Amino acid sequence: MAKGKLQKFAEMETFKNVFQYPYSVVRDVPFGMRGRWREDYFHNDNPIVLELGCGKGEYTVGLGRMFPEKNFIGVDIKGARMYTGAKDALENDMPNVAFLRTNIECIDRFFVEDEVSEIWLTFSDPQMKNVHKRLTSTFFLERYRRFLIDGGLVHLKTDSNFLFTYTTIMADHNSLPVVYRTEDLYGESAQKDMDNQTREILSIHTYYENMWIERGLNIRYMKFRLPHQGVLGESEVEIPLDEYRSYKRDKRSSRDTAK
Repeated sequence: MAKGKLQKFAEMETFKNVFQYPYSVVRDVPFGMRGRWREDYFHNDNPIVLELGCGKGEYTVGLGRMFPEKNFIGVDIKGARMYTGAKDALENDMPNVAFLRTNIECIDRFFVEDEVSEIWLTFSDPQMKNVHKRLTSTFFLERYRRFLIDGGLVHLKTDSNFLFTYTTIMADHNSLPVVYRTEDLYGESAQKDMDNQTREILSIHTYYENMWIERGLNIRYMKFRLPHQGVLGESEVEIPLDEYRSYKRDKRSSRDTAK
């Protein structure tokens, strides 16, 4: 591990807004603040919003700045990235922002029923080869149901046509109400359809988003509701794979489609 990362990890141990519970820890030691985030950390009754796969935490901090009447928690396993957002929130005295370093696969171990109001997924890995790792698959949606309020919002902002198409198909296949959807977030027609508050929220750019914009890629966005009722299932529709993996890399697979 690079020296810079070691220094960041050591410093993060002192951050009061960071909780580090990777799966290797939480599987043996229950998270004591589960169900008590408002009482024990935020000290208010405001809604809790999660950003899953928060990276450097730009959205978590940006939303926290826009909405001081809500609580925001950025979740990621990459501590060296999370350091940036956590330090920013501390230096700017943002008590409504926290960070949780853990594996998203066990996210339901940190929250109880109805504890979370909304979920943001910002530029998640599309996981074209493994459906169970996609953050909008039944594997994850079932976990979100365990702590998201009934009909709570799930936001997806992505450069990946594959993940966007997959999520659109999932919403249709499972009759999940889509509140808004655009394949070109910064296109003229999408901007005309938005209210000012939504436009302001979606103007927050992540580190990776700026890369995709520089490459001329469309940014896609949708938000849908996740009701508690109904059995979730996967679709069998084949979806064209993205032509790239990530910044300046080739795509993962020689295949052309995946379910």
